[in-house]
Amino acid sequence: MKNTSKAVPVVLLILGGMANAQVDSIGQSLNFHNSPMNYENSPMNYNNSPMNYNNSPLNYQNSPLNFNATNGVYDSGGNRVGYETKSPSGVTNYFDNSGNRVGYSPKGGK
Repeated sequence: MKNTSKAVPVVLLILGGMANAQVDSIGQSLNFHNSPMNYENSPMNYNNSPMNYNNSPLNYQNSPLNFNATNGVYDSGGNRVGYETKSPSGVTNYFDNSGNRVGYSPKGGK
């Protein structure tokens, strides 16, 4: 019985250290600056929303019918798969041709 009671705290310390290491590694790869929880990056922000005309596929600058558009996003086969827009806060938003937001790059991100 004495050996078991001493082993339990040691095991808990090891597991606790592993949990802290995992949290630290997550914290290094994700931060508030590039998080979708940051309102600047959020689709709830009107500047990032497809409801904003600047981001809408109804805007001719974003239309796949505009062959002079400079904001098209293409796949490796040369097919247009969407477009990108930059919000006033500097976030780059990526939309598919239907206007669904499919990604973003935070301000200053690449």
